[in-house]
Amino acid sequence: MNLEAFIIGCGGMMPLPGRHLTSVLLRREGDLFLFDGGEGTQVSLRKLNIGWKKIKAIFVSHMHADHVTGIPGLLMLSSQVDREEPLYIIGPPRLAEYIYMNREVLNMYINYEIIVKEITEGGIVYTGEGFSVRSFPLKHSKPCFGYTLEEPNRPGAFYPEKALECGVPRGPLWSKLQSGEPVHTADGRIVFPQEVLGEARPGRKFSFVTDSLSVPHIASEVKNSDLLVCEGMFEQNLAETAWEKKHMTAVQAAHIAREATGVQKLALIHYSPRYTDYGLEILLKEARAIFPRTVLSHDGMCFPIEYQETVYRSE
Repeated sequence: MNLEAFIIGCGGMMPLPGRHLTSVLLRREGDLFLFDGGEGTQVSLRKLNIGWKKIKAIFVSHMHADHVTGIPGLLMLSSQVDREEPLYIIGPPRLAEYIYMNREVLNMYINYEIIVKEITEGGIVYTGEGFSVRSFPLKHSKPCFGYTLEEPNRPGAFYPEKALECGVPRGPLWSKLQSGEPVHTADGRIVFPQEVLGEARPGRKFSFVTDSLSVPHIASEVKNSDLLVCEGMFEQNLAETAWEKKHMTAVQAAHIAREATGVQKLALIHYSPRYTDYGLEILLKEARAIFPRTVLSHDGMCFPIEYQETVYRSE
């Protein structure tokens, strides 16, 4: 099952040519999940030629314009296609008011169900087959949340020779053992999955953090992320500016990735518009000095999120 993260927009505060406002699209097999939807989201989706009509849920970090102004257009556009499933929009207080007022003032024609869920604390906010999305509070000038999409552990590797030793012949009983079910042998013995399987293998985890001071609990929430997309808005010599605006530097994002056990890759996002593409190399250099597996995200980038075959999940 494929899992990919697409950078729809990497900019913060104001859109720039080639740098739309913050938005990330996660594609899990045929299902799409959007995290924030800043100005220009539709344009970036069109460029990527992604079937945006399959977006099942939109997760909003906070109610600032550079994270939500792209959503009304998506709502209207979705009425131009045959959409039968409801669209979930999840985020902080006043999100429902924002959606309602846009629909009323713009007299939107909506031919599908929109379900808005406002959250005030961390916890599971959405579940699907084989995964869940969890929110956790951030510290910004407005109520703000980060999100993780996580899959449960997978069964360990199957050892055919052990199954044969236990008296389980090749065939459908092997499939049951691999799916975690005990089976009965011809002589009446019960063989349990742990007798023929290795250690459980981790599922995959994606984390999205933007617009926040660096607070200690973020690391515990994003631990074991295969991909952590985290804002790195300023270089370190502007740490005071970042603190005043309740944002992070790239160095602070890198510290979170290093302190969070098991993070495989950090992708910086939500850059200050003061930085040209060349200037962003400063952020990358500073972050890599702390967490070498750091990359700069850019509009249109795709990050495949692969299964890890070794057990690295912490308790």
